[in-house]
Amino acid sequence: METTNFFRQIAQMDINSKLMLTIAKATESTIIVSILIENENCSDKAKNIIPPFNLTGTPEELDNEFIQRIKKPMQTADSLISNMESFMQQLEHAKASSGMEKGKNDKHKKEGDSKSRKYTEAMQKADAYEAEGKFKEAWSALPKISDYPEHTEKIRSKQEVYEREFAPSLFNSAQETEEEEIQE
Repeated sequence: METTNFFRQIAQMDINSKLMLTIAKATESTIIVSILIENENCSDKAKNIIPPFNLTGTPEELDNEFIQRIKKPMQTADSLISNMESFMQQLEHAKASSGMEKGKNDKHKKEGDSKSRKYTEAMQKADAYEAEGKFKEAWSALPKISDYPEHTEKIRSKQEVYEREFAPSLFNSAQETEEEEIQE
């Protein structure tokens, strides 16, 4: 068996992607070599439409010319895939740096700050009415649960406290009435 420098020549091609070789016998005297280039680091789906590079020849022709024939196409495909990934990264960076994207983030932040401020103001207003003994007004001043679902428990508990104060239960009022009649 002769020794060749096939793998050293492949390594010298300076390709960062995987080369997948498929070798099949086409006829008694010819061989087909199909080379597919893959790079898992590239997130661009366009890399999947790069077709395999196919060579057909006799074993002697492939022994003599294989590396010379695949070198340029494989380097070109590898460069294309590397540029795709670089482009995708730059695109993401540009998107994150763009004024529109920053504007969206600022808008969401401002909306969140405004919403938080409105919630706090409504709760303070309800507390002020409660301190004055105006429980109906306090209940009405509470923020709506549908507007602030993240504060549902707190709003509901305040509503229950206020409801007990301005709308005592039927049983509590009947008991208080009986107690008043007994004392008279």
